[in-house]
Amino acid sequence: MEPSIAEQPDLDWSQVRETVRMLYLASAQVSMALHEGDSSIESLSNNFTGMIGNVNTMTNALSALPATEENAAIIEVIEENSQEISEHMQQSIIAFQFYDKLSQRLSHVTHALEALSGLVDDQGRIYNPNEWRGLQAKIRARYSMKEEQMMFDLLLQGGTIEEALKRGESSLHDSSDCDIEFF
Repeated sequence: MEPSIAEQPDLDWSQVRETVRMLYLASAQVSMALHEGDSSIESLSNNFTGMIGNVNTMTNALSALPATEENAAIIEVIEENSQEISEHMQQSIIAFQFYDKLSQRLSHVTHALEALSGLVDDQGRIYNPNEWRGLQAKIRARYSMKEEQMMFDLLLQGGTIEEALKRGESSLHDSSDCDIEFF
């Protein structure tokens, strides 16, 4: 793709090419954010794995202590704190799972932006309705979450962004399937 000449347009200047550049920029920014986030999540995951090992080591060490009256209070404090640490780690793991869903959604956005950019940038495809239907089918096929599919369908049927967001949020809250999955 040629460099932007938006500041000094000539007769060959095209709004479509400028739009494609901006779509590619948005895609690149989302991809970079995902990459940075993945590195942080990997580091946090490794830290939590280490903490789980530490809690297990403490628990095992407790079982080796003689059960005397002097040790009873110390053992109780350590057991209570170990339990609390385990609960916090479980809550953090759930937060990681929500990050994973966010990451998947942003990955879908990146894919859609890149596919849209490719279509808009191709004069042989941009005015072909079959190409647009194919693009839409390709984008929808990547959605594995029900709320994404519902939002996509509503928007293609002429719904507004606000309606799609409400339907997506209501789908999340009404879902009897509350399992979080890693993708």
